Amino acid sequence: MKMVKSEIHDKIGILALNHPEKLNALSQAMVDELVATLNEFKSKKIRVVILTAEPNKSQVWSSGHYIPELPDGKEDPLGYFDPLEVLLRTIQSYPGPIITQIHGSVWGGACDLIMTSDIVIGDPTGSFAITPAKIGIPYNASGIAHFISRLGVNQAKEMFFTAQPVKAPRALDWGIINHIVEEEKLEQFTLDMAHRITTLSPLSISVIKEQFRILANSQALNPEVFERIDGLRKKVWESEDYLEGIASFREKRKPVFTGE
Repeated sequence: MKMVKSEIHDKIGILALNHPEKLNALSQAMVDELVATLNEFKSKKIRVVILTAEPNKSQVWSSGHYIPELPDGKEDPLGYFDPLEVLLRTIQSYPGPIITQIHGSVWGGACDLIMTSDIVIGDPTGSFAITPAKIGIPYNASGIAHFISRLGVNQAKEMFFTAQPVKAPRALDWGIINHIVEEEKLEQFTLDMAHRITTLSPLSISVIKEQFRILANSQALNPEVFERIDGLRKKVWESEDYLEGIASFREKRKPVFTGE
């Protein structure tokens, strides 16, 4: 069974996460399908992409990283070629807007996906939680930068330090989402916005989107700073806390962190 459903309506591409058995976790297989379909949409000059998820009983839009695929402490769990990182770069480089439509809760790495989307539209069930501290994962600098760029430092720190879900009204205030729409009107509202965008100049929009991306990444860090960040993160992924976090997730128990 395909983990991603896709369809094209005129100049709009629709992608729907469809792996409810794993709460739409962003596994290697799912990410590969998403990236391949986005590249296909790009080749077909699809002007707007709507990213959504098939409804499920748990009301989880996505549970984030597929934890069983993370390494066991001998390598960076969120390196440059991590599947999610590849997906985020694909979204950022797509020439048209990516509109993400949210019904339900968004967890972990899927929250980073929200931060790199161009427009986010949700209903009152939406909530957003970034949770690396729950399992001892050293989040990467590019991911943290996505949060700072969208939210600012104070809100980003609160999300990372507490690992608590930010519910829809507060998410709107913080700028995580652009609109809250009644559940029964969500799909049509999103489609209407996408259709509106398709009537505008695709070249102008693609150039403006690329300018946003360049300006958001314009504050380059020197090599010494990158080395320090890498050293700090390595300290975490080689730690006992990281191994304990992964083990506790697999064993479905509460982790006991020691700071070692």
